[in-house]
Order: sequence, then C-alpha cells, then structure tokens
Amino acid sequence: MVCLCLPVLLLILYIIWDVNYFIRVIFTVGLGRLLQKKVKITDKTTIYGFCTTQDVDIFIRHMNNARYLRELDFARFHYYGLTGLYEEVKKTGGGAVQGASNIRYRRTIPIFNAYKVETKLIWWDEKAIYLEQKFVTVSDGFVRAIAISKQCITKVNVLELIAKFPGGENRPECPKELRLWLEASEISSQKLRGNKDD
Repeated sequence: MVCLCLPVLLLILYIIWDVNYFIRVIFTVGLGRLLQKKVKITDKTTIYGFCTTQDVDIFIRHMNNARYLRELDFARFHYYGLTGLYEEVKKTGGGAVQGASNIRYRRTIPIFNAYKVETKLIWWDEKAIYLEQKFVTVSDGFVRAIAISKQCITKVNVLELIAKFPGGENRPECPKELRLWLEASEISSQKLRGNKDD
C-alpha cells in the first residue's frame, strides 16, 4: 500500500506544483554553496544549463522565450547565494522581488546545446540593484541573449547595504542602456498612473 501511495503523491505534486523548478533552485543554490567559494558582490557569477525537450518551443528546435526568464531566476538565486547579499538583506528584515526585466534575444539556443548564464551587478540605487545577465552558448562563446533585471530590495536602503560589501563602497556610473531603460520605465509608470503630462 505504501509503495502505491508514493507514486500517487509524487504525481499529485507534479500536477499542482512545478516540482522541477524547486528541485533546480535547491540544486543550483546548494551546489554553489558547497562547491564554490564566496565572491565579491561586484564579481560575475556563472551557472550552466542544457536545452532539453522540456525547454523548446512549438517547433521543437530551440529554447522557448519563457525558459530564458526562468533560467534568469536560477542565476539570480545563485548570485545571491555566492555573494551573501540575500542573507544580509534578510538580517535587516528586508526582502527582494523582481521589479522589472528587459531581455534582448540575439540568436536562439538550439535544442541539445549547453549554455551558461553570467550574472553581474552593474548598478544600484536607494531601492534596487540592477543585474546584467548573459546567455552564452558553451560551444562557440556567442552571447545568445542579454537581460537587465531590476531587483527591488524592500525595507532596506540599498546604498547603505551594498556599501557593507567589499567592492560596494563606490557605485559605478549608471550605464547608458540602463539609464535609458529606466527612463522608459518611468514614462510607462506615469501613463499607468494616469498622468496627463506626457
């Protein structure tokens, strides 16, 4: 009876939750913490992936657009784990939430190809950090897609938080593409708030 209950329980879990997502998070963060040394907050972190039949679009030839965003989650969790940033945020009673993302697809990732996702902190302000994340195919080193993610840090002054970390004492100049994207986001926010000035 117990032998029959376990497969049924697993089937129910797979139906009502995205079990693979949680397994991948545990695997990615756990292996990072066990096998990799801590890095500075301004260092680049890297995770690896492989485009399988579960990742492809309707044509079954390359990774579908939604999978890119999912992989960005894993890369961010890995970055938080290796830098110790999330632990510091939690100590101060704060949290982190995805505020916005912008992704540009340059070339598809074909099925059965290995790739890596490189994550780097490129700027921060009082309320958020901004990560640049690149999808690079391992076979040729080509940047297949590039994304900028805005991670809103709640209940924390981000400038003070980042300054606690080695390498976070001096904020770099805001990259031009990020500045323009933030301006576009603000215009969009004004429109959604019903601002008649635009």
